[in-house]
Amino acid sequence: MGLLGLGLRGRRVTVGVAGVRAGLQRDVFACVVLATDASARTRDKVERLARARGVPVLSGPTADALGAGLGRPPVQAVGVSDPALARGLEDVCGGVQ
Repeated sequence: MGLLGLGLRGRRVTVGVAGVRAGLQRDVFACVVLATDASARTRDKVERLARARGVPVLSGPTADALGAGLGRPPVQAVGVSDPALARGLEDVCGGVQ
């Protein structure tokens, strides 16, 4: 969670399903983090688009924990644009889903 917070402060992270989908369509993300309890609709929309674009999808904590770690209400999806930050998250999360 600390890495995502740093990324948010450095404007290297996009929070929320709509923003993540828009960023995926523009090919700006190095990885996407999905909450473990994200809705089936969110998973379908975000995962399908990310995989089509070749963007790794990581399994994060619950939406409540993900939002709390970012100082926000519950968050189902987060896009990471910084490649170094994405590699660090992959190490922390234990790899790609």
